[in-house]
Amino acid sequence: MENVVTLIGPARSLDASLISTLRAALAGAGVTSGEPVWLDPGAAADIPFAGLDPAVAASAIQAVLDNRPIDVIAQPAADRRKKLLVADMDATMVTGETLDELAAIAGIGAQVADITARAMNGEIDFAAALRERVSLLYGLPEAVLAQVLPRIVLTGGALTLLRTMRADGAYAVLVSGGFSFFTRHVSALCGFDEDVANALEIRDGRLTGRVIEPIRGRAAKHDTLIATAARLGCPLELTLAVGDGANDLDMLMTAGLGIAFHAKPAVAAAARARVTHGDLTALLFAQGYKKSEFVG
Repeated sequence: MENVVTLIGPARSLDASLISTLRAALAGAGVTSGEPVWLDPGAAADIPFAGLDPAVAASAIQAVLDNRPIDVIAQPAADRRKKLLVADMDATMVTGETLDELAAIAGIGAQVADITARAMNGEIDFAAALRERVSLLYGLPEAVLAQVLPRIVLTGGALTLLRTMRADGAYAVLVSGGFSFFTRHVSALCGFDEDVANALEIRDGRLTGRVIEPIRGRAAKHDTLIATAARLGCPLELTLAVGDGANDLDMLMTAGLGIAFHAKPAVAAAARARVTHGDLTALLFAQGYKKSEFVG
């Protein structure tokens, strides 16, 4: 069948009875569905289907699931396994915002975190917000940057996502509106092939309160996806993008599969696919990987 809907939940959240109920809901919407394929028994399954737009099918299933903590991703069945991953860093590959962590060490955490939250929800211009936040760090010793590194926590499933996709031949790029000092660290931890980010201006061992121009934001993330795919000869249908903020939306909407991951409300509402409950291994299930195929 030309489409597939993937259900991803906690252990023992899915069973044959629920799958049957969901297939009945699809049938009621005029959809022909096939036998389910278990990707992780009790936790993740595919239901092949035909006869309905994937977005409409996903909505029909969500209506039946109501508030159950189960993620639903519907898409064409062809080209599911992606060959290029472009991933946001802050609040996606890592649990927090690295700039906010730096600000916390500097004693201005709450002030900077508020600006970050509004920028990531698309309420204020990203570049202006970044310049404003960095200006508040004026005079901070460069050595303080290293104090952030022990605070960086990888999101659940991050290593498994990278190891599994790369073992299957995929190329991976970490792209961030944050800073290269941190992306280099996270890129090395996870095993990305390259990273793209902004740079802090530093003079005489101290932050000047300025970002080295041009600022890499929403357009740069989108352009990185396009340029990397072209360089690799990878069709956009075989690309996967993941992020949580408003500056990720363009790349999410352009990729073959763009997933809003635990995203800000405005981003989740606009994205074609979203993961609200699961960890980053949900991106593997969305590509049709069985848990037995996971690496690491």
